[in-house]
Amino acid sequence: MRSRVCRRSGEGRLRGQPVKLFEVTADRLSVEQVAGRLADPAIGAVATFVGVVRNETDGREVRYLEYEAYPDMAEETLRQIGDEVRSRWRTIREVTIVHRVGRLEVGEIAVVIALSAAHRPEMFDALHYAIDRLKEIVPIWKKEVWTDGMEWRSEGGG
Repeated sequence: MRSRVCRRSGEGRLRGQPVKLFEVTADRLSVEQVAGRLADPAIGAVATFVGVVRNETDGREVRYLEYEAYPDMAEETLRQIGDEVRSRWRTIREVTIVHRVGRLEVGEIAVVIALSAAHRPEMFDALHYAIDRLKEIVPIWKKEVWTDGMEWRSEGGG
């Protein structure tokens, strides 16, 4: 069955069911599930960026992170990034970006960005752009909790 993506609404269809392409969620992320939102027999390439909680920042041992966001505003900004990517790289067929909020332990996935295209040229440049824009403009905040303190940091949008 051919999947049809509705770019304006930020929703697509996978096996006849609607799927969100741009989402902020408290649920654990699966790279396969997020990339699967792009299923379409016309694509020949899917590239992903996966952001994972690391155990060290600036020489300090990280215990965990806490992410907060304004979900509606963040999802609209993620959709904007998807539009920018498709406008700038015409070979990109579709974009999905899913960011997790809540408490994340070291090793857990914080964000998945997936792009689809008929062929692979430009996909890695587009992924690089998407994660940089996310950190620049999306209203998501993270609290880094270290073994010796904590600090709130903006991922973007203020």
